Amino acid sequence: MVIKVLRVVAYNVLFTFAGLILIALVGEGYLRLTTTFYVQPRPLHFVQGVGLLLKPNVEVPHLKVDQFPSHTNSLGFLDREPINPQRAAESCHIAMIGDSFVEAKHVPIADKFHVRLEELAARHLPHLDITTSAYGQAGTGQINQLPYYDEFVRHLSPKLVVLVFVPNDFENNSPVLSALRWRTHLDRQPFVTAIRDEKGALKLRPPHRKRRLLPLSDAVRIGEHLRWSYFIQKLYNHISLLISWHHRLSGPPAYESLLDEGQVMIRRIWFNKKTLPPSQEKELAFTAFGLDQFVERTERDGASLVILTIHDMRTRGYPAFDRLNAMAEARGIPIINQYDYIRHQGADPETDPRWTRDFHWNEQGHQWAAEALLKYIKENPEVCTRPAVK
Repeated sequence: MVIKVLRVVAYNVLFTFAGLILIALVGEGYLRLTTTFYVQPRPLHFVQGVGLLLKPNVEVPHLKVDQFPSHTNSLGFLDREPINPQRAAESCHIAMIGDSFVEAKHVPIADKFHVRLEELAARHLPHLDITTSAYGQAGTGQINQLPYYDEFVRHLSPKLVVLVFVPNDFENNSPVLSALRWRTHLDRQPFVTAIRDEKGALKLRPPHRKRRLLPLSDAVRIGEHLRWSYFIQKLYNHISLLISWHHRLSGPPAYESLLDEGQVMIRRIWFNKKTLPPSQEKELAFTAFGLDQFVERTERDGASLVILTIHDMRTRGYPAFDRLNAMAEARGIPIINQYDYIRHQGADPETDPRWTRDFHWNEQGHQWAAEALLKYIKENPEVCTRPAVK
């Protein structure tokens, strides 16, 4: 009798295990056939005062094996080698700052929008002598990107600084939402962040070399060592999001109001709602603060400042764009709207500038970004003649 029961249990365990393997194999095959890009461990290192950056002079293993290699330059950005400061100062140098859209692992460097802009300008505006450089790091917002200007851009005496704005920048600029996303404590984040002082005023806080992960996060990070499997990575990403809910139990009280008022799983669409709960409305102040910091720096140095919004800022509705537009207008920052530019080309902004199964720009998306910038410069040539402040 005991042997029969054990045999039944063994068969059930075996069939269950075989079923799970079958599901994993089917899922793996489907994802390998349909996934445009997959993510492998990023070769990151900590730069004092700047935060996490890609390591310099390394290949970034992000793309499918049959795609082009992607290499960082000596600063740790996916761009050409840094321009000579004297050459930059003598030209109309334009610096692009942003997140994964500027990092742009998805296309060769020759196809990136800032390189395309240089080529277009050489043909259509040769008298302006335009040069460009790009400083992008995935998962960052404008506050996190401030050191890119301070450490890598300012000494180039740029004539124009372009902030590439994406919908999740609202999230990345908020220290609470960033901590939820990265599963770190508020006081141990690997990027420059902003915090409120005793009087409620915002001030910058330097990055921490050693991130302090919340409980359970270390266990989930086993997925980072299994990047060879598309299926495991998909499962890992979903489980990682669930860890955000663990903040309610182990994180600071600052998380609780956000968790009570909204769903962390869909936090990226919060800012596309017409009306936000009070705690989420409060998080918008961090994006405004980040823009203030860039305005202060560029005005001090005699550079012009402009925001380029990606196609995705309007395809999910207008409230997120309207919120940014109101901030920009209040600070006198022009906005170049890629969505409208693509519409004027008779194309579909929701599908044509991006990869089929990845929302980042494809080669055409980069081309349209470059053309939109060129159009702005043609209409505002004074950005290239404004003298830098010594």
